[in-house]
This record gives sequence, C-alpha cells and structure tokens, in this order.
Amino acid sequence: MRDTYHEELDALGGRLIEMTRLARHAIARATTALLDADLTAAQEVISEDEELNRLDEEIEASVFDLMARQQPVATDLRTIITALHMSGDLERMGDHAVHIAKIARRRHPDSAIPTELRSTVLEMGHQAELLVIKAGEVVENRDVESALELDGDDDRMDKLRRKLLRRILSPEWKHGVESTMDVTLAGRFYERFGDHAVHVADNLVYMVTGEKPKDFEPEA
Repeated sequence: MRDTYHEELDALGGRLIEMTRLARHAIARATTALLDADLTAAQEVISEDEELNRLDEEIEASVFDLMARQQPVATDLRTIITALHMSGDLERMGDHAVHIAKIARRRHPDSAIPTELRSTVLEMGHQAELLVIKAGEVVENRDVESALELDGDDDRMDKLRRKLLRRILSPEWKHGVESTMDVTLAGRFYERFGDHAVHVADNLVYMVTGEKPKDFEPEA
C-alpha cells in the first residue's frame, strides 16, 4: 500500500509538469494570436484551456483522496498541499493566456498591438515562456536554488510592463481608447502570468525545505 501511496504522490508531480508544458504552449500561441491577428491560434488557446482545467481538477481530487485515505504528515503533507497550490497557479496561468487570446479574437482581423509596441509585447511573450519553462524544471528537479532565482527572473517582465505603460501615457500616443485598453490589459495578463510562475517556484521551495523563500534572504 505504501508503494501505491508514493506512486500517487509522484503522479501529482507528473501532472504539474504537464500543466507547465500546457501553460507554455498556451502563452506562446496567445502571443502569436495577439501580434499576428491569428484567429486560429486564438481559438486554439481558448479551447485547449479545458485540458489545464481538467488536470487541475484531477490534482484537487487526488489531494483530497490522499488526505482522506492516508492522513499524511510532515513532508508528505507539505507535498500534497503545495501541489494543490501550484496546480491552482498553473490553471490561472492558462486563464491569463486565454484572456490574451480573447483580446486578439475581439480585434480580428486587425492586430490589437500597435506597430511600435510589437517588439515589447513579443519580448513579454518570450519572457513568459522562459518563466514557465523554468518553473517546470524546478518542479521536476525539486531545484530549490533555481526556484529562488525565479523572482529575480520575473523582474524583467515587470520592467517590460512598465515600458508599455510609459508609451501609453506619453504625449505621442495616438491610438485611442480601445487600443489603450487592449495594450493595458495584455500587459497586465503577461505580468500576472509571470507572477504565478513565481508562486509555483515559491511553493516548491516550501515543499522541499519547509521554509518560505523569504527565509533564505540574507540579513541586512
């Protein structure tokens, strides 16, 4: 029975890694939809979000089942609880990709992103992919050191969003209310996508060590 129990714990990790793969694909396709006014890509992101939702529900069901049957304690309990938190973050990352895809769909056949901002948004898309890739590697390898780096990696996303906002608020901005809303929302969705990747890494640190990331910060 204990072998089965630990197989079930390992299966939680496998589902989480699959969710990071799906989240990466979703944000990559959402970025394509947004920049290229690609309606097919937008629809793909929206429809395929059901798979992320399904995995999230599977993890939740497995967690409650394991807690009821096994009454886990110590490290096993941390593993189960943090898996539930990570699953929720990854599911929300998929939701943010869907929101970006819906912006693209709403503006089709035009692109929602003005020409002068395309390179910045493209970089945000790439940064989002890098963050979720690293989050997946952190989960798979239980790599605390890399997990602690992710918050710093996310700083680049925050800077890119601030760059978008500066352009929108500048006197040279001439694209009107709809474009302003599209760019503002897209920037926010990319930023939140990155924030959830950091949350995944933070939970991995707690899962492995029993300590919060802030406990690793050097004293001033």
